[in-house]
Amino acid sequence: MIRFSKFNLAALIFGYSFLYVPILYLMVYSFNDSRIIGVWAGFSFRWYTKLFEDDAMIHAVLNSFEIAAIVATVAVALGTMAALIMVRLKRFHGRTLFSGLISAPLVMPEVITGLALLLMFVTLERAIGWPSERGMLTVIIAHITLTMSYVYLVVQARLADFDMSLEEAAMDLGARPSTVFFKITLPIISPSLLAGWLLAFALSLDDVVIASFLAGPGATTLPILVFSSVRTGVTPELNALATIIVGIVSVGILVSGLIMHRRISRKIY
Repeated sequence: MIRFSKFNLAALIFGYSFLYVPILYLMVYSFNDSRIIGVWAGFSFRWYTKLFEDDAMIHAVLNSFEIAAIVATVAVALGTMAALIMVRLKRFHGRTLFSGLISAPLVMPEVITGLALLLMFVTLERAIGWPSERGMLTVIIAHITLTMSYVYLVVQARLADFDMSLEEAAMDLGARPSTVFFKITLPIISPSLLAGWLLAFALSLDDVVIASFLAGPGATTLPILVFSSVRTGVTPELNALATIIVGIVSVGILVSGLIMHRRISRKIY
């Protein structure tokens, strides 16, 4: 049994308090009746009501969730294919270049990435007329470029420890490569795919730097709207919105944790 020293316990408590007490503070004050942040004036759902009456905020939320869902799905597909190529094909021409291209968005500052993609889209518009304007499509492409690298790392780590004898046994029994992939490989690596999807979703939902370069009229995302609103002062509506998002994310993490726990339990028993 592992025992914590007093110093380790105090450091653990301080660390978690530093991370989560501000979030709890924000959630509590989302039910505050006062407009002034930090002054408690009684319990109320006033700001939740105003939040759902704010069309601009709701539109930005829907845009962000739609973009994040599309980005996460495409990033998982592309990141998984890249991981399969790098793990299964040990040697091929251009492997070093391909590996560098996958890892580049991880180390590149987002300002540089956003500016580079903006220049690329402007050049393409002048050359072939596409894209005609900046909007959700340009933001989606940019976020896929960023998040695919993170998905690749997660899936690649799982494939590196994959037991190839399972696939070999299935093929010896007459299974086709596509059947082996969908019936054996995919279910085994599905926890890493889920983790990669959630990571890509969170990164896309949270991004403000790249989106500020590439979002056009009608494609305002939630981080951009919040960032512009904070300049004039934090409103209780933002506290209410943050509380709802924290609740949704918490439920998502809980559900994914239960799914992964059940898969592990089935393997053990």
